[in-house]
Amino acid sequence: MPETVSREELKAKMDRGEAFTLVETLPEVAYQHAHLPGAINLPPDRVREMAPRLLPDKGAEIVVYCSSPT
Repeated sequence: MPETVSREELKAKMDRGEAFTLVETLPEVAYQHAHLPGAINLPPDRVREMAPRLLPDKGAEIVVYCSSPT
């Protein structure tokens, strides 16, 4: 079940060097403009196409973020 991670928790995970995949889910233009260090881009309209290649380890911890309030 998905969990919500606060900005502070995410920063702490990054500062500790924890192993996880950080995924940015906004359109590519927004990703190119600005993204968190180490984040990979997975635009919402290309998830089915790109996810199997970018996220092959189904057991890996994945943190997904976007600028949407929902």
